[in-house]
Amino acid sequence: MSHKPVLIAPSILASDFSRLGEEVAAIDKAGADWIHLDVMDGHFVPNISFGPDVIKAMRPHSKKVFDVHLMIAPVDPYLEAFAKAGADIITVHAEAGPHLHRSLQAIRALGKKAGVVINPGTPEHVLEPVLDRIDLILLMSVNPGFGGQAFIPEVLPKLTRVKAMIGNRQIDLEIDGGVTADNAEAIAKAGANVLVAGSAAFKGGPAHYAQNIAAIRAAAQKA
Repeated sequence: MSHKPVLIAPSILASDFSRLGEEVAAIDKAGADWIHLDVMDGHFVPNISFGPDVIKAMRPHSKKVFDVHLMIAPVDPYLEAFAKAGADIITVHAEAGPHLHRSLQAIRALGKKAGVVINPGTPEHVLEPVLDRIDLILLMSVNPGFGGQAFIPEVLPKLTRVKAMIGNRQIDLEIDGGVTADNAEAIAKAGANVLVAGSAAFKGGPAHYAQNIAAIRAAAQKA
């Protein structure tokens, strides 16, 4: 189990896009620790979500950490725009370009925390050269591009291995994809301390957000 407290980061991808500002405010009030923002370009992943202007519009509705997950390629030309839009953490895919160090340096130069994401089929050794340059590692537990997918269980031993790689470094270990109250304990036991939840956080509408988040948190804390 991570020495860090469990954080729940609901993914806005699962919210009602016709009322984004209200959804951000509601999930904040319901107990979200971070707000997870999935940016998709229709090129790196087979879907399109939203860009920096939409994040800028959401920003006034919450003071919580905006955890911006960029599923785009190329990524470097857009980092400044997302930083200015209000991102607190900017996470880029190791698979999205040939110059990962450069991307991470650019994020830090913009005054933001820098993270790296790897897909389920990407071996964790790609993280080793950047461990001292990052604040966050995000492991995908579904293939990115769409919400509502089932958790890929083979990611659990990968989580444990990445947790060991992190060692005593102050790096958050995040998981994204198919996270529910049913698997949150196993995920936390494997080493994750930040759990992204989309459908599981937003199911049932605003009246249920608080109990959804509380259920995921309680399960994770059992670990």
